[in-house]
Amino acid sequence: MGVRYVLGDRHYNNEAGEVHTTCRLSNRFLVTTKPGTYPHTDAGSPVRRIFHKLRSAAIEPFNGLFKNLFEWNGQVPVKGLQRVRLIVLGAVLVYQLVLLYQFQAGLPLGKGIKPLLRAA
Repeated sequence: MGVRYVLGDRHYNNEAGEVHTTCRLSNRFLVTTKPGTYPHTDAGSPVRRIFHKLRSAAIEPFNGLFKNLFEWNGQVPVKGLQRVRLIVLGAVLVYQLVLLYQFQAGLPLGKGIKPLLRAA
């Protein structure tokens, strides 16, 4: 069946843009946020609403786990955009390494990550 919908940020919502053109030429629908007041009533609004619910269901629990895991209940413990990017990227890498270790060791994925990280 292949890809029918492509999710993009608001800045991709440009009919002359490369992403928009590529989607149109490959018979795909570009789903982006729309400016203006809510609720939107255009033809794409039901699709965007479904994708927003799916995104929230997938990302929000991970964000909560991630903040709890690294004990970042507020701001990231560094200042400056470059440093924030580096510490978050490093945290994601460490998290994925722990999941890989658990997988290779036959351990339940995602269980007991906090004590494992503290022991490392």
